[in-house]
Amino acid sequence: MATWGEFESAAPELASFGASRLLMAPAFLATVRHSGLPRVHPVTPIIGDGHLFLFMEPRSPKVQDLDGQGSYAMHNGVSDTSGTGGEFWLTGRGERVEDVELREVASIASRYSPADRYVLFELHVTEARCNGYGDVELPEPQRWRDHPGTD
Repeated sequence: MATWGEFESAAPELASFGASRLLMAPAFLATVRHSGLPRVHPVTPIIGDGHLFLFMEPRSPKVQDLDGQGSYAMHNGVSDTSGTGGEFWLTGRGERVEDVELREVASIASRYSPADRYVLFELHVTEARCNGYGDVELPEPQRWRDHPGTD
């Protein structure tokens, strides 16, 4: 699994495209329940100092899902039914952050003031992709994997 910074170093154009889409709230986080069923959550991603973060309420089902299964998928919100501006999605694993310094990085990079009670997760990236429908120039590459050749 790669940090956002490692992904950004390996595929800078795709990471820039993705960041611009993910930071237009809301983005949507898919997690896996203990039962194996999927769950979708609107979220406000934070990108800062080479990391992709999410703050969340401690009792949110997202916390249980990421602490339990760990895997996630995230997709940017789109402005209309035509997908104007393009799509970006990524997959990976979320890891709870207890480190005070990383929490400070996330707080500074956040577009809102996270409450002290919020739980922080760093999302590591295993795959990122983009798509467009003729209204946007797509970056190269349009798909990146942390370990090429795996599905």
